[in-house]
Amino acid sequence: MSRNSGGYNEWVEMDDADGTPNGGGRFQVDPVDQDDTDHLGVDLQGGSHTYDTRYLKSLRRMTMEAFPREHYYRNQASIEGAYVRPTLDDLHGQTIKEMPNRYDQVEGDEEGQPRKGVIKFGWLEGVFMRCLLNIWGVMLFLRMTWVIGQAGIGLGLVVITLANIVTLITAISMSAVSTNGQIKGGGIYYMISRSLGPEFGGAIGLMFTISNSIACAMYVVGFCDSLNDLLTFEFDGAEITGLGQENDKRIIGCAVLAFLLFLAWVGMDWVTRTQMGLLFILIAAQIDFVVGIFIGPVDNEEKAKGFIGLSTELFKDNFGPAYTKYDDVQQDFFSVFAVFFPAVTGIVAGANLSGDLKDPASAIPKGTLLAIGFTYLTYIGYGLLSGACIVKAATGNLTQFEEYLNTCGNNCSELDNPALNCEGNDCEWGLQWSQQALELASAWGPLIYGGCFAATLSSAIASLVGAPRVFQALAKDKLYPGIGFFSVGSGANNDPIRGYFLCFAVAIGCVLIGDLNAIGSLTSNFFLAAYALINFSVFHASFTRSPGWRPAFKYYNAWVSLVGTILCLVVMFTVDWIVAFITFAITLALYMYVSYRRPEANWGSSTQAQAYVSALKSINELNRVDDHVKNYRPQLLGTLKQRDRLAIYRKANSWIRRHKIKAFYNLVEADQFDSGAKSLIELAGLGKLKPNLLMMGFKSDWQTSDRQKMIQYFNVIHEALDHYMAVAILRVPCGLDFSNVVREDEDVELKGSPSSGDMLAETSSPPGTPELALESGLKKKSKKRRQSFSDIYKGPGGAPLPKEVINNITMFNQKQRKGSIDVWWLFDDGGLTVLLPYILTQRPQWSDCQLRIFTLAASKGELEHEQRSIASLLSRFRIDFSDVVVISDVQKRAKDSTQAEFKAMVSPFMDVEGGTNEAELLANKDKSNRHMRLRELLQENSRGSSFVVITLPMPRKGAVSAPLYMAWLELLTRDMPPILVIRGNQEQVITFYS
Repeated sequence: MSRNSGGYNEWVEMDDADGTPNGGGRFQVDPVDQDDTDHLGVDLQGGSHTYDTRYLKSLRRMTMEAFPREHYYRNQASIEGAYVRPTLDDLHGQTIKEMPNRYDQVEGDEEGQPRKGVIKFGWLEGVFMRCLLNIWGVMLFLRMTWVIGQAGIGLGLVVITLANIVTLITAISMSAVSTNGQIKGGGIYYMISRSLGPEFGGAIGLMFTISNSIACAMYVVGFCDSLNDLLTFEFDGAEITGLGQENDKRIIGCAVLAFLLFLAWVGMDWVTRTQMGLLFILIAAQIDFVVGIFIGPVDNEEKAKGFIGLSTELFKDNFGPAYTKYDDVQQDFFSVFAVFFPAVTGIVAGANLSGDLKDPASAIPKGTLLAIGFTYLTYIGYGLLSGACIVKAATGNLTQFEEYLNTCGNNCSELDNPALNCEGNDCEWGLQWSQQALELASAWGPLIYGGCFAATLSSAIASLVGAPRVFQALAKDKLYPGIGFFSVGSGANNDPIRGYFLCFAVAIGCVLIGDLNAIGSLTSNFFLAAYALINFSVFHASFTRSPGWRPAFKYYNAWVSLVGTILCLVVMFTVDWIVAFITFAITLALYMYVSYRRPEANWGSSTQAQAYVSALKSINELNRVDDHVKNYRPQLLGTLKQRDRLAIYRKANSWIRRHKIKAFYNLVEADQFDSGAKSLIELAGLGKLKPNLLMMGFKSDWQTSDRQKMIQYFNVIHEALDHYMAVAILRVPCGLDFSNVVREDEDVELKGSPSSGDMLAETSSPPGTPELALESGLKKKSKKRRQSFSDIYKGPGGAPLPKEVINNITMFNQKQRKGSIDVWWLFDDGGLTVLLPYILTQRPQWSDCQLRIFTLAASKGELEHEQRSIASLLSRFRIDFSDVVVISDVQKRAKDSTQAEFKAMVSPFMDVEGGTNEAELLANKDKSNRHMRLRELLQENSRGSSFVVITLPMPRKGAVSAPLYMAWLELLTRDMPPILVIRGNQEQVITFYS
């Protein structure tokens, strides 16, 4: 920092994190002279930027606005150093809230400063080296030459190239995923779960953990097999314990696993050092092979075994395929490819340590792609060299080889020697028959064994340290029950020590089994399934065009990734089609299980983006479909009681999800209920998904409430009918709205009845109902089905509620006893009055209830005809019913008691503003008598029914006032079981045509 004595001409160079000054392009903070108040202080000359910061500190103190900083874009739940920006209410509201003093911390970056003792790796030692060690596996020494012997040099190189094309495409896709945001621990599981969602991620994560644990045992068994081969060929079949080679394999395998566990427990630093040493041995073994080829055979014994040195003639002879029967299986191109492919499957060794990398977004693409390219060149080189110096089949018979030389002299081709041209059981050496071909051609054979040991041990270490990290990330996400124990890490690096022991236990069990050949193809298929999903995630994210898909790695293509997905699937069936089906079955089972549990995971996956794309496409397609009566579906619009705007807005969608209601939530604010309802009717829905039926609760306090509220309620019915919507009004004896007796607890997202009680106007609740508290246990979805309602709903202090209260709350959630649903189909409204009860009987709660149909007759003489006509019509509609009752005396004068009851309802509203008068009552005398008579018939016939549906009276504009209409509704619904008063929009919604 340099400061002028004047005090204002100063500049500040912002140094790097290590304290060293930046080079060109550094930021310079340069306050200007005090008098030059209009000078912005920006100088772009020479790449340096100067800014006036004289008022920066005071600006922070004078505003609640948040400046653009990385802190505000971090995951609040899982990353340290994340800040919460002010909400819109904080900035826009009238009340100024005191905000936390976060501005003093803006300059610091807690997350950017690594914790003490944390070991992070760069791309070289963290990804490149580990991928090399995993790709250069034991297959390099045991099967590389066999591939050339079977497929020939030409097709052998095709096999190598095709296998690397699959892994290259997968690596490119993995690079795109790893650069699309910050990658945490969990490697391939984290990438798939955040790209395709928890269902795919959970399936692959568990399969990947199991396959890596088994693979660890396979590599250790491979090490033991190589050790036994060394003892057999170099030490005349010596045994280590004297208990037989199989028991030697088990004992040595357990000891090696114990050493690897100790190495992992010590820490990743020692793991890296060990792998560097193993990589040195592995490279030395390969150099030993190359040097040995150029040295050539040292004696006739090596020649008799098939190693004759570099030869153009041999190269031509080995160029074409020569498939043989090996292990009782006739080989072909695909079988050879299936054998070789596991030699290139170590490409995720570095990605699985994503949590231990300094910069995963840079290290994973760079290290993985370079490792694939480098190993591909070595495989190609070794294939060419081995095909040019080792014959396909040889007996190894030195006597036979030398006899031919002595007989033929110098005039015969060495390739014509009978010892180098054998078939069947006589062959023990050569590219096709010997796994020691690489050791035969090397300069010093024991170093090749050292390479085998290094390859197996390095792969075993990678599996042992990689699988627990994937499982730890899986446990942290809580996708499966009972594995949270393994989410806990130890030390500064958060090492999954518990996962190490789990992987060790699985590997020990597999080592004791000994023979893992049957499991080998299963683990390979698990890896391929993961590769296929990585490729598919890139294609899917690109196809959905989600704005969140912005990978920094640009060298990918969605269609190439799709080809990679198909190739992975093809390879799966090429390796073993039976095992491929098993892999599909396991993946599907795990996917369905995680999907059934519905974990609370919102990761912005491409499947979520696909849901939006699919919905938008479906809505557009639906808009092009003409309406037809057979496809009619009632789409309800419910109105809420007035509540706190912010609380209901934040919690409504959560409440709808938790109660598994198929609905959408819209918020409309208005000064009056009727104007708000009008706006909601006009704005709710999209295209063909617009509501067609307005459903409200009955305003049971209409006689005592404010008169304007009653008129507004009445106007809402008019608004719905004016917009050609059906109208339904539901009334139950105990009321539906329990919001005023539900205790609001901060730890519960939304309180209320699981019934449709929120779809109400202002409704009264039964007196004496105790205060309720919805237990937080309702939020646990996995056990929600098995919980009784008494476990969910509690009184103050957790006290149990009376059974009667619980029954009132859960009235429409419980199985209904056997009874009847009485349908009073008074007037034809298009069929909605009879369609809704039929739909109700198709639900499990109402399946034991039968429909009874009540209808009106024009005269007494038509009773029998009307009954047969309605019964025939219902039969043609294919609606089952138990009885049809035709009412003929609905125009009969009502009883005096009923008339007195009606007069008591309307008398308070006589000759007042917004009320009724004698002229209106006289004009509607017959209608009023009809409703009084209907009340008597309802009380007589349907008082004991389980549910009642009746046609809603039509409120003709200008002819019926609000008090008179509400009195009609009161007559129909008072002292009744649950009753639904409904009116369709006079358009046909049911048909008997096919």
